[in-house]
Amino acid sequence: MNKVENNKAWLLVLPVFLIVAFSAIIPLMTVVNYSVQDIFDQNTRYFVGTEWFRQILLDTRLHEALLRQFIYSLAVLAIEVPLGISVALVMPTGGKCSSAALILIAIPLLIPWNVVGTIWQIFGREDIGLFGWTLNHIGLDYNYAGDPVDAWLTVLLMDVWHWTSLIALLCYSGLRAIPEVYYQAARIDRASRWAVFRYIQLPKLTNVLIIGVLLRFMDSFMIYTEPFVLTGGGPGNATTFLSQSLTKMAVGQFDLGPAAAFSLIYFLIILLMCWLFYTTIMTISRDEK
Repeated sequence: MNKVENNKAWLLVLPVFLIVAFSAIIPLMTVVNYSVQDIFDQNTRYFVGTEWFRQILLDTRLHEALLRQFIYSLAVLAIEVPLGISVALVMPTGGKCSSAALILIAIPLLIPWNVVGTIWQIFGREDIGLFGWTLNHIGLDYNYAGDPVDAWLTVLLMDVWHWTSLIALLCYSGLRAIPEVYYQAARIDRASRWAVFRYIQLPKLTNVLIIGVLLRFMDSFMIYTEPFVLTGGGPGNATTFLSQSLTKMAVGQFDLGPAAAFSLIYFLIILLMCWLFYTTIMTISRDEK
């Protein structure tokens, strides 16, 4: 007896496709359309082809912003991933202490981005801020508003404070999902704590680390609000990242064509880097197995 396929269930997915088309595909196509035009006003525009893409790719100021962005994102990953794993390993695994630790760890994630920038703007001031005042009184000449290195390190420290909790919570959930039999076998073999981490915990954390690394890279590569509130991109261009350069071009200068081309290049860079991170982590994981 032949079965008749019923595809009416696909109608339930149709609203999702419509929402995605409205919220993502249509705006993306609009940006693509703007990127090949020179726009003067609503009714005056001229087709320029790939001119804006060539201009963006040859702009040395954007090259500098891209370099700062890569250094910043790699520094974020280099600090937050090991630190998040370390925090997850020392967190209690049961009882009221576990609940309290989870709540405390999650607090920074609940603070809005603009509020984080404001908190650190006050916290880092050398006259009334606890962090800035302490550093200056122990002999360090700290001034994030006037020194480029201090500003860059303050933005980095602010990001570590804000987002390390995400990696810690992901790793904590991954550690709690490891079956107890693995630890029992390790105790029978008298494996050291490092051996347990190296051969049991770390391989089992691969999936959550992939999620954590991709989320943190994408978010750090698109960072805007926190450094804008804290330093305004200064002093000079020390903390001017790609997102701020794009906003200045699109909103400040109203160069919609170059800004659209810039945003597409920005999007492709993020997409390429996420693919590289994913394939690299998966390759290392397969080699270890």
